[in-house]
Amino acid sequence: MEYLLDYPVKALIGTEKYKCTVEWRHGKFIADEPQEIGGKDKGPDPHTLLLSSVGTCTLATLRMYIDRKGWDIPDIAIALNMYHETRDGKNVTVIDRDINFFTPVTDEQRERLMHIAKACPISKMLEGEIQVRAFVYSDSSGLNKHTYTNGEITVEWNPELCRHAGRCATQLPQVFNPAVKPWINMDGATSLEIQEQVARCPTGALKIAK
Repeated sequence: MEYLLDYPVKALIGTEKYKCTVEWRHGKFIADEPQEIGGKDKGPDPHTLLLSSVGTCTLATLRMYIDRKGWDIPDIAIALNMYHETRDGKNVTVIDRDINFFTPVTDEQRERLMHIAKACPISKMLEGEIQVRAFVYSDSSGLNKHTYTNGEITVEWNPELCRHAGRCATQLPQVFNPAVKPWINMDGATSLEIQEQVARCPTGALKIAK
């Protein structure tokens, strides 16, 4: 098993309803809920984020194909919405995409572009089988943490949080090697390389001590 993203998407919520700070590999943004359900609408809600994923993936996929073909289609717009219905006793979610090309296209081009839009990676993922797993952690005790240092930085490892995804051992094996003790060799790479790898830990079992 290998995760798709080098750095996991992280989110944090405090006591302010229902403001979430989402952290991705190059920055942060705010997600929120609409005012009618108690939020303050400071950022996109989860449904909007889902539709945004479909929309941006569709546009990027179309742009790649159009550029490869050398077609003169400079601008593409998309509008998305979704609804739920019951079919044969099953809950079904339908996402509609309205794609607008601001440059005239032939019928053949339109048919081909529609096929390409349906094949965008996010669309294929949503129409395939998806499992959403959850692992619950608590950082309350901190009694079982192990620390490793090279004099510049200190790595904390909490085995209670570790789910042995293996990312650290496969991506930076000269530092992380479960077959030896101690399993973290802080002299195996630069401090920057170690920090970057620790940031990729999907469970938070590895952290840089502050």
